[in-house]
Amino acid sequence: MDLSSPSSFTATIDAPLRAAVFDSAVEAVLLVDPTLDQIVDANNAASALLGHDRDTLLQTRFSALHGAQLPALVVFTQAVFAKGTYWTHALTPLHADGTQLRLEYAGKLLPYRGRSLLLLTMSDLEQRRRRYVDAVADDYMRDGLPAWQRVERVFQDIERENQLILRAAGEGIYGVNAEGKTTFVNPAAERMLGWSAEELVGKEMHAMVHHSHHDGRHYPGQQCPIYAAFRDGAVHTVDGEVFWHKDGTPVWVEYTSTPIHDRSGGVVGAVVVFRDVNQRHEADEKLHAALAEVDRLRERLQLENDYLQEEIRIETNPRGIIGQSEAIQTTLRQVKLVAPTAATVLITGESGTGKELIARAIHEASTRRDRPLIRVNCAAIPRELFESEFFGHARGAFTGAVRDRIGRFELADGGTLFLDEVGEIPLELQSKLLRVLQEGNFERVGEERTRNVDVRLIAATNRDLKREVQRGHFREDLYFRLSVFPIESVPLRDRREDIPLLAQHFLTNEARELKTELRLSQGDVRRLMRYDWPGNVRELQNVIERATILAQNGRLRLDLPESAGSHASATSGRQKPDARPVVMTVADLRNLERDNIIAALRACKGKVFGDDGAAAMLDMKPTTLASRIKALGITSPRAQA
Repeated sequence: MDLSSPSSFTATIDAPLRAAVFDSAVEAVLLVDPTLDQIVDANNAASALLGHDRDTLLQTRFSALHGAQLPALVVFTQAVFAKGTYWTHALTPLHADGTQLRLEYAGKLLPYRGRSLLLLTMSDLEQRRRRYVDAVADDYMRDGLPAWQRVERVFQDIERENQLILRAAGEGIYGVNAEGKTTFVNPAAERMLGWSAEELVGKEMHAMVHHSHHDGRHYPGQQCPIYAAFRDGAVHTVDGEVFWHKDGTPVWVEYTSTPIHDRSGGVVGAVVVFRDVNQRHEADEKLHAALAEVDRLRERLQLENDYLQEEIRIETNPRGIIGQSEAIQTTLRQVKLVAPTAATVLITGESGTGKELIARAIHEASTRRDRPLIRVNCAAIPRELFESEFFGHARGAFTGAVRDRIGRFELADGGTLFLDEVGEIPLELQSKLLRVLQEGNFERVGEERTRNVDVRLIAATNRDLKREVQRGHFREDLYFRLSVFPIESVPLRDRREDIPLLAQHFLTNEARELKTELRLSQGDVRRLMRYDWPGNVRELQNVIERATILAQNGRLRLDLPESAGSHASATSGRQKPDARPVVMTVADLRNLERDNIIAALRACKGKVFGDDGAAAMLDMKPTTLASRIKALGITSPRAQA
């Protein structure tokens, strides 16, 4: 028999049997061949339900009735094949007018001549609900009860007939009448809200568990979605709101408020089904916080990168502390002592003496060396921007604040903050600086949130802060807070033995950049050591750089004021303008050369040969240096180190 033709199949069925099975059935029935995706037969009820006549249905593929629901259709068919019978509410076939039908499918496997057919019974869920409501309403009308009692009976019957479902459901379920009074509450709702059913039934549910938003804002009038179901008769699904527990804590929920209608179509109340989504909300909050932290770290890293790029432009040739004088050795010992601690350091000294180098040496020798050293030149910050520069600001805090900005303290968190020229900080801001140092917290400009930081502070100044305190220009308590461990940066005129080493270091760097060979002569060294250097190391560097630019035929041209005080004048008084210049004897020159070579050997730890040897520092051949060492009676170069 050819099953591919519907007519050939139905022709073989006994006519009375067919009429009994199909045409006389009250429920809509389809006979389907799932293998061929064909509707083999349909009764009159099915034609009426689907809006197609029987001939049209027999020419329509079964899957075509279900639009994009092919996966669900396959699942249902496989379930019928596996269990013999199966039912579902998941399939919503299309009516002839294009609307979706809410049906219940009951499928039964029907073997027929070696083939497996599906016998499908389809029930209209909406029609079933209307019949049930009408029947209940008729019962109530026959009882002659008042309207309010009939409404109460509706909810009582809903609770009674669905008692097993209400008790087994994991979601909270409760009913309210049109006045907002609670009619029933299931056990899950009692557990989630902390109220017993006896405490809630008959009370206004909204006022007890849904009176306000999570931030305390109350709903204006009856604007909550539960009441909205009473007004428009529509189902309202809401996520991201709170119900309030009996103990006053919020319970984040998602809920659906479904209106209940009477026979005339009027709304008599609503059934609310809700689910506790606290864990999901907490996870979302943590995710948002994590994303905010990622954004904050990204901004901080970007600012650190911008800052380091700025530092690279400012200081393209970072250098350490150079010198063999007793003053420098004392400074290095102080650095070694204070670096491992968290003590605040105040570096004092004239401009150009290398205060920042000392600060960098402390940072590099500390446990914070893996975090940045953030430098702030207090003398270069406009008075009105000090607070924003130090602590940052929130967007909109003042005109031009178009975005949040991290301040230097927050940028230095975990690292070191170097405040250069700290004496320039305005008096009115010094109290806020003192607070950060004492308590470790601050607020950005225009923001109330308090932020905590862990910052090691190093300050530097060329002012006499004690005198500034006496004059009322600097807070005494801040001075004592900064001056926990003072270090003095000694001026260059008080450590003249370091001048040849520093000059040679600067000359080597400049000659490398200019790709030329230049060296200091004995006369150059004498001139440098006679000068008093009011600008200290910075001035020496500038003089050497200028001398390399003016150099001719491989000889430096030092541009120094001839009227500058000499080393001799420092001990015997300043010479008169018409006095003859000091003339050095051959012995003086020999001693000067010997001292210079010894200083170079000490700097190189007795090493003569190699790129880091004394010969390279003195810019002479190693064999020449060895000869000079022997001639000057320097018998053990290493011993001099």
